[in-house]
Amino acid sequence: MLVSVTGGSGFVGAHTVAALLRAGHRVRLLVRDESTVESALGPLGVDTGAVDGGAVDIVTGDVLDRFSVDRLVRGADAVLHAASVYSFDSRAHREMGRTNVAGTEQVLDAARRAGTGRVVYVSSFGALLPARGGVLAQDSPVGRPREAYLAAKAAAERVARAHQESGAPVTITYPPALLGPHDPKRGDQVTRLRNTLRGLMPVWPTGGLPVGDVRDTAALHAALVGGEGPAGNRHFGPGHYLTTRQYVAALRETTGRALPTVYVPARAMLPLGVLTGLAQRVWPWHIPAEYGAIYTCACAARVDERAAGGVGRPVGETFADTVRWLRGEGLISARAAGHAATGLRRAA
Repeated sequence: MLVSVTGGSGFVGAHTVAALLRAGHRVRLLVRDESTVESALGPLGVDTGAVDGGAVDIVTGDVLDRFSVDRLVRGADAVLHAASVYSFDSRAHREMGRTNVAGTEQVLDAARRAGTGRVVYVSSFGALLPARGGVLAQDSPVGRPREAYLAAKAAAERVARAHQESGAPVTITYPPALLGPHDPKRGDQVTRLRNTLRGLMPVWPTGGLPVGDVRDTAALHAALVGGEGPAGNRHFGPGHYLTTRQYVAALRETTGRALPTVYVPARAMLPLGVLTGLAQRVWPWHIPAEYGAIYTCACAARVDERAAGGVGRPVGETFADTVRWLRGEGLISARAAGHAATGLRRAA
């Protein structure tokens, strides 16, 4: 089966491409810069020597360019649309509005014109926030979040649901906040964990969020693309709900470090998030106290057990593998990694 993929050089996309190739599929990628493919897929065991002419073909272009997207989907048996700007950084607001919404319109429209038999759109649990009763399910309405990234994902969600309602073969997935090894772009969640280990986040909001392993979500995507996934056309990625206290406790268990932390009611921290968002527009370095992260914790939404796509691997395993990868890449010190650094040396 030929599967066309957008966002294949990102965290979710790269792991999904690796899972698709392990399942025996051929993959066609749409990428802006072909040089990013090797660094994204090579660490996941993909033979990049087989790229562009072997198991992986490359289309250079952008999800906002109709010509590029038409080339991507032409002749494909399935399309997986994972391209997205995922960031709570206020400097990315304009880009995420264009890519996340207009890009989704472009890709889903092109797949429909091409008569693609199966389309998987990668949404986010955040597109459904704030959730009624604090519980998320397949029939949860699209949210109206008061944050730029989440609002863009909610707008893209409406695009995907409109295709579903008109009978198009579109399946939507809702990954939790994802961690795991080999994040080629050092995205929001991995950066937050890294900042915590570096002592840059001594204050956390209360509340919580669903957390999962990128490898489990990638496996779900491969199963859905191959027609072997669970029934239905909306699926939550495997994961666990963690309060922020449980999140930090899991990091303490993984590293053996104290990680002193103060917890402040999330809603009381929202004004701070607004101020840091304004400051971030002119401050050149990243400020960890992001409005979007605080807002997500304030919404504190769990996934209904009947809707969850399984619990996935243990949280401790995901945290340990993420910390070891960060240490192996030189992104944190041995001291910051704690016990996980010892595990890395033993594994080596």
